[in-house]
Amino acid sequence: MSVHIKNHGGTYPTAQPSAEDRASLPKRKVLQSMVRGSVNRCPNCHEGQLFRGYLTVEHACSVCGEEFHHHRADDAPPYFTITVVGHIIIPAMLAVEMTYRPDLWVHMVLWLPLTLLLSLGFLRPIKGALIGLQWALFMHGFDPHSGEDLPIPDPADTLQ
Repeated sequence: MSVHIKNHGGTYPTAQPSAEDRASLPKRKVLQSMVRGSVNRCPNCHEGQLFRGYLTVEHACSVCGEEFHHHRADDAPPYFTITVVGHIIIPAMLAVEMTYRPDLWVHMVLWLPLTLLLSLGFLRPIKGALIGLQWALFMHGFDPHSGEDLPIPDPADTLQ
């Protein structure tokens, strides 16, 4: 059982669930959840959409009701996108330079738009895959035994 913090506003579980709580959680398929997230589908049911805009995540799945609002993808999707795009663009740029030795303007016309298009193309699927990963591993609010996403009690309540 997890430890609870008591205060005048109520009882709140701590952010760290016990081993017993963790063992009671169902097993989720990590790769399947990441693939579902990367194609804009709910990692739980694969029916509802994960995004309502380009990068805006739905509050909850419209089909199964799984909540997504507490995900913590933060800065990871841009970092992974930069890594993936860099590993595609840099070797290709070097290969073209070593093979053809084009003028600088050819590099600019070719690689700047390609970098922009690849970055915009990879960002959303990478963010979806990271949200699917968090869901599968019960991270950042997807764990029902964790209290990390509960509202913080108002300190003014203790002054009465």
